[in-house]
Amino acid sequence: MIQLKEVSFGYRKQQTVLKQVSLEMQPGLIYGLLGKNGEGKTTLLHILSGMLFPREGQCTVLDEQPGKRRAQFLRQVYLLAEDIFLPDVTFKEYISMHRPFYPSFSDNILKNCTLSFEIDPTRRMKKMSLGQKKKAAIALALSVNTPLLLMDEPTNGLDIPSKSIFRKLLSSIMSDDRTIVISTHQVRDLESLIDAVIILDGKEIVFNLPLNRISEKLDFRLLRAGEISLYSEPSPGGMIGVVPNPGNESGPVSLELLFNAAVLSKNEIKRIFNT
Repeated sequence: MIQLKEVSFGYRKQQTVLKQVSLEMQPGLIYGLLGKNGEGKTTLLHILSGMLFPREGQCTVLDEQPGKRRAQFLRQVYLLAEDIFLPDVTFKEYISMHRPFYPSFSDNILKNCTLSFEIDPTRRMKKMSLGQKKKAAIALALSVNTPLLLMDEPTNGLDIPSKSIFRKLLSSIMSDDRTIVISTHQVRDLESLIDAVIILDGKEIVFNLPLNRISEKLDFRLLRAGEISLYSEPSPGGMIGVVPNPGNESGPVSLELLFNAAVLSKNEIKRIFNT
């Protein structure tokens, strides 16, 4: 589905945003793309969508080179940007503007999104609130029904009930031949959705593993007094942290704790997953 080999990118010659990034992503999974501000998450999504071109290395998506921007490729990929700019048209007109470009467009998904988000098809989008605009943009992103869906901070601007609806809608469209990549800081909004985690740090991929393997190798829990951990932080009940899971018994994964452990204890994390 997606393969990057030693991809590097910078907006200026002396500036590197991504450095020799190599990774693979498979169909049938929802990937969470995590990283601090400025680590290149949005840049990576733009490279995958063909909006930016690698300075070095090779990027292959759906057996295509995204930078060539062939019609066959563009019909199969949709990028929902964090900052959305909507024309002064009704939601119904907005959908009609995009529908012809996506042969896979699903009227059933559109209907489900419109009803679930309570979107008025006749309302002009310029008059919508920020949350309503975000729901309208998400509805289009899901309805185009492309094999690859890239989403940059999709839950920003959504209230708590709308975030729950978003999770249900996203789960409902998932299939074995689709890949979804979500860049987010709001990890708690998406913990129940994500199948695999990619972590960017220091311009490089430092982590790319499925959630089931993570839960077999790492334990996320309340620490015992004096227990050494890969990462820990205080909580109302005591210190919580990440420790190796010697029994290989799967448990729940905290994406926040995982991110901090992967960034602050890189070498130890690599050793755990390479044994």
